Amino acid sequence: MKKLIYTLALSLALPLASCTTKPSGGQAAETAQPAAKEVCIQLYSARDLLKDNSQLETVLKQLADMGYTSVEAANYNDGKFYGKTPQEFKQAVEAAGMKVLSSHTTRALTDQELASGNLTEALKWWDQCIADHKAAGMKYIVTPWLSVPKTVKDLQTYCDYFNEIGKRCQAAGLQYGYHNHNHEFQKVEDKEVMYDYMLTHTNPEYVFFQMDVYWVVRGQNSPVDYFNKYPGRFKMLHLKDHREIGQSGMVGYDAIFRNATTAGVQDVVAEIEHYSVPVMESIKQSLDYLLQVPFVKASYSK
Repeated sequence: MKKLIYTLALSLALPLASCTTKPSGGQAAETAQPAAKEVCIQLYSARDLLKDNSQLETVLKQLADMGYTSVEAANYNDGKFYGKTPQEFKQAVEAAGMKVLSSHTTRALTDQELASGNLTEALKWWDQCIADHKAAGMKYIVTPWLSVPKTVKDLQTYCDYFNEIGKRCQAAGLQYGYHNHNHEFQKVEDKEVMYDYMLTHTNPEYVFFQMDVYWVVRGQNSPVDYFNKYPGRFKMLHLKDHREIGQSGMVGYDAIFRNATTAGVQDVVAEIEHYSVPVMESIKQSLDYLLQVPFVKASYSK
């Protein structure tokens, strides 16, 4: 009888054991990996490693292995990106397993051009710039900086300039945008808030805004308020923080991403300016945060 009871108990226990047995590889096999998400990396984040361009391929591979899916360049000069022709740069990025998404570059107007409003020479530069970016496979070209103009008239000239650049980008199949810092929240001639003036005096058909959410906060403004005030204008977000992304508590990323549809977001770009750990570790920690938080969607472009 005891033997029969033991046999029955064993027969019941075996299925339970087979259900609770860990798969080969132990605990690591049970750990859920963060879902893949489309996150671009601004290569300025790795500037310390790209000073002479010799480490470009190595850096690109490391970024792809971390989980970044595309790059934003910050080194367009004399028709090249990080010392490579547009085609070579595209090939290097794709060989690493990512795609080329965008680029930060611009050509400021001279005092004479501002005074006369003659944009001919400046637009010649842009024609070549646009052709090079198209050859590199870019989706976007973004102007990363504009100093506070001295007059509202000069600011309007820049808005006209940006509209024309955007029109030429559109004709070539690219999109043109402007990236802010915090000085855009100053008033020009003590009359017009620079950022708001640009938003209302550029044509949404030709010019979008790449909101750097960190700099908006540093400018003592709310990204979400701007989303609601100018819906659909912010096709790209620059994600930045005082340290690694998500670690300072200064930027309300959950509210920002909950309102991404209102903003018109299609692509997100991580940019790390201030490190509290070695460069590549900082860049990885920033991506890990974005992959782990539930409020960042897998894609905003679909």
